[in-house]
Amino acid sequence: MFRRGLIGYLPANIVQGLVGLLTIVVFTRLLTPAQYGGYALALSVMTLAHTSIFTWVEAALARFQARSVERGDTHHHLATLMRAFVVLAVAFPALAGVAVWLAPISGPLKLAVGVGLSSIVFRSLIRLVQERRRADGEVMAASALDMSLTAGGFAIGVLAITLGAGAAGPMIGMGAIAVICLAFTLRKELTLAREGRFESERLADYAKYGVPVSLSLILSLVIATTDRFLLAAFLDESAVGVYHAGYTLANRTLDVMFVWLGMAGGPAMVAALERGGRAALAETAREQASFMILLTLPAAVGVALVAGPLAQLMVGGALSEGAAHVTPWVAFGAFFSGLTTYYFHQAFTLGRKTHLLFAAMIIPAAANLLLNLLLIPRFGIAGAMWSTAASYAVGAAMSWLLGRRSMPLPLPLDVIWRAGLACAAMALVVTQIPAVGGLLELALKASVGGLVYGLVVLTLDAGGLRSRGRDILHDLRARRAAA
Repeated sequence: MFRRGLIGYLPANIVQGLVGLLTIVVFTRLLTPAQYGGYALALSVMTLAHTSIFTWVEAALARFQARSVERGDTHHHLATLMRAFVVLAVAFPALAGVAVWLAPISGPLKLAVGVGLSSIVFRSLIRLVQERRRADGEVMAASALDMSLTAGGFAIGVLAITLGAGAAGPMIGMGAIAVICLAFTLRKELTLAREGRFESERLADYAKYGVPVSLSLILSLVIATTDRFLLAAFLDESAVGVYHAGYTLANRTLDVMFVWLGMAGGPAMVAALERGGRAALAETAREQASFMILLTLPAAVGVALVAGPLAQLMVGGALSEGAAHVTPWVAFGAFFSGLTTYYFHQAFTLGRKTHLLFAAMIIPAAANLLLNLLLIPRFGIAGAMWSTAASYAVGAAMSWLLGRRSMPLPLPLDVIWRAGLACAAMALVVTQIPAVGGLLELALKASVGGLVYGLVVLTLDAGGLRSRGRDILHDLRARRAAA
């Protein structure tokens, strides 16, 4: 299931990667530094509100869909969650409207935040559709929906900006595309839920599981967004724009890879545990962890090595120089963050001990807040990027340690040291290439670095790549002989 998901979700993640890069290229040029900073703040507020109110429902659907299919009570499962969603969706808009009205912020920022909050109900509902499709193994349908949301939201956002929406433009795009996609997908989901009944005991179990997941994600968002709010408080929205450009350049590059692996890996691990027990889970998890490290560790090192020419090429002129300084530190933070979210945290959800997940995030969230308060007033943007990298590393360590008490997942140390050695060789070679700037430097360093990493990894046979390759060739030859 994991490998089928990797192939099936690859087109969606290619689209996400391209759109993610276009978002940086286009938004940093269409928006002023202050407007781009306002967009970053509005996005942070929207994400925090979404996670606080609705994510526990989405998490419960993703975790228990496979079990409900095995038990034959999917209709009751969906009906219970849909009823809970409706109650939240009715209460949330009034609370959000009052909060925006009372917020002591500028008019343009208030508009961006208001539009973002108003889109949350639709975005959460389409997320439920996505999670149900992924959990049921509907890879092609889930992938098509992901691509539509990503590309459509970007296109509508660009149109809104060109029409004068400013920082609210990207938020308009995200909300509008969710509504459009719901018009084509919601009927089937409602039909599935309509045949079931609401069960209060089931909902209590789901809340017991999902609420700690939401709380832990809120703490993760504290790590990811506190720096922006404190930069705005101690400096200004332009500083937020510079930081967010560098942050997005690094984080988006890594996040696309981790999201792709998570789309395939999360449902595969749940299915392995439910159908084959811990032995099947351990085998699936080791394969995922090895592939994740071999792919994302060199990506993080590579982004740090080419931060200068990458920022020159991707980020608007008013933001590019500052973004280049932020990107290397955030790249390493993004590696630890992705490994934590898409692998280490699976131990808590698989073991259904999500209270430990919340506990695992308290220390890094507190460390992030403290470090930002200490470092931003003295070092400005540099203090924020140092705090981000350090707190994500602490979060990875805490999640791995506590995760062993819930559902121990294998940590392939042999793959880690081989990939690390290959990255060191890559860095040694790439740093010798002259800094000529622009596309030429980026292409030269990326191609040489990728070649060096690949050769060393194959030489060391990290993750059994050579033996896996021989097995694939053997299977192909056997099929040809049989034909």
